[in-house]
Amino acid sequence: MLPEVIAKEKPTVVAAALGECVHVAGVMGFLRLAEEAGWQTHFLGPAVSVKRVLEVARQEGAALVGVSYRLTPETGERLLSEFAEAADDLRSAGVRFAFGGTPPVVARVRALGFFEALFDGSELPEDVSAYLRGQANVAGEIQYPQTAIARIEAKAPYPLIRHHFGLPTLPATAEGIARIAESRLVDVISLGIDQDAQENFFHPERQDPRRTGAGGVPVRSPEDYRLLYAASRRGNFPLLRTYSGTDNFIRLAEVYVATLNLAWAAVPLFWFNAMDGRGPHGLEASIREHQRLIAWYGARGIPVELNESHHWGMRDAPDVVFVVAAYLAAFNARACGVTDYIAQMMFNSPPGLSGAMDLAKMLACLDITAPLGGPRFRIWRQTRVGLLSHPLDPEAARGHLAAATYLQMALRPHIVHVVGHTEADHAATAEDVIAACKVARAAISNALAGAPDMVHDPIVQARAQELVAEAQIALDAVRSLAGADVAEPLTDPAALARAVTSGILDAPHLRNNPFARGQVLTRIVKGACLAVDEHGRPLSEYERLASLRYLSLATPTAPAHGDPRE
Repeated sequence: MLPEVIAKEKPTVVAAALGECVHVAGVMGFLRLAEEAGWQTHFLGPAVSVKRVLEVARQEGAALVGVSYRLTPETGERLLSEFAEAADDLRSAGVRFAFGGTPPVVARVRALGFFEALFDGSELPEDVSAYLRGQANVAGEIQYPQTAIARIEAKAPYPLIRHHFGLPTLPATAEGIARIAESRLVDVISLGIDQDAQENFFHPERQDPRRTGAGGVPVRSPEDYRLLYAASRRGNFPLLRTYSGTDNFIRLAEVYVATLNLAWAAVPLFWFNAMDGRGPHGLEASIREHQRLIAWYGARGIPVELNESHHWGMRDAPDVVFVVAAYLAAFNARACGVTDYIAQMMFNSPPGLSGAMDLAKMLACLDITAPLGGPRFRIWRQTRVGLLSHPLDPEAARGHLAAATYLQMALRPHIVHVVGHTEADHAATAEDVIAACKVARAAISNALAGAPDMVHDPIVQARAQELVAEAQIALDAVRSLAGADVAEPLTDPAALARAVTSGILDAPHLRNNPFARGQVLTRIVKGACLAVDEHGRPLSEYERLASLRYLSLATPTAPAHGDPRE
């Protein structure tokens, strides 16, 4: 293992392309990762002799020596045999040795039994980083952390990769999970379970056999969850998580924690109830139940993600409502005792947003919630492609996935939730998941290599600031709904429910909904989703709320609504 080497301040790694080999791209990539992992690097260049490499290793007091050879396997085998013999005294003294080359060369060099680690180019960047950080056992196998936060910290600067997966049968889902785990491309598998698993897990009498497998895997017992978890115990040992369900919330949570080693919980605030047709509870009752569930997870130190703001965005809500929902989600998570909060930001919701306006909206979500953060409420950024945004054509969808992922990297996410390019056509198979994650990973690697600083674009900054200011107006309106005896209106279930029934929180897709107004009109205006009047004129949030009689138009501090791109 390398921990004792890494523990020293700036240990040295010496690396070179050996013998007559002049190919140094792999060596340079290895040294770049070494620098990120805390090593002092010494690059000797191409076509370096065995004698020179070992001479410098001794002079520099190297803790690790890396050599590369990418030419003829037979020649490489002879050269590396010579190297191993000449370097044996250094290895006996505790110096470690790593080799990189083409797969045929690596196969021959492995037989020498000299090198601690061998890389043939098929490794993931984070696996090489894990080796350099000492996160490997004596066999060179990566030790993958089994909690979300530890895995985030171990993998940085690369984000965790998450993907949704669930097929209509249990055996097919278990087989798919095994294949995904063996690919080592996905860090978190989100189990897609069917509706009866979410709503009627503890009520077999209410389950409808005709809809078995509708929307996901039909899990019917704790043993089924254990089977799926066992399927993931290979490859990179991905974490698992799943929906919080729509009834018997805490009983389900107990099952998830006991059988899945739940990576984190995902709980809505306003959704997954009678309002969206996914559960039996009314709006206010479900808010109370969700708060209880969030507190249950928080008391156990389990990270929590709130599935909130994107549900408004997917229903064409104005951008400001999206931002308000993001703040309410974070505020309630903190109030319920959550320490590690997963801030989900679904881009492309609604579809049609420009990249600049989408980025500005997400930046506003982060800016408005940032004051809530601290040692007792850590905010972890998670981004994802919009569920409704993928083109039907698979090649166009791959392009959209890559472009959207690259844009998301401007926020330096800790987690990237990949939405497969097949989303518009069918539920992702294991092969689809693997293919989509390869696309996303390529975009992530390109961004980490050096992307333009899109966050500080003046247009993006101006729109983000405007959204934060308008969101504060809406939040004040929500606060006004609580009774005088309510200590904190933004966590009061009755006030939060009234925020929906009164139209402060509203979306066009909620028309004719018994719990919401659905009266707001929205349009995409120069890339932003804005509330408009019946003539299509954009409304400021002050004007929109004034029309609902929650604000007086005579208030002199009402901000003017300008062009979101000016």
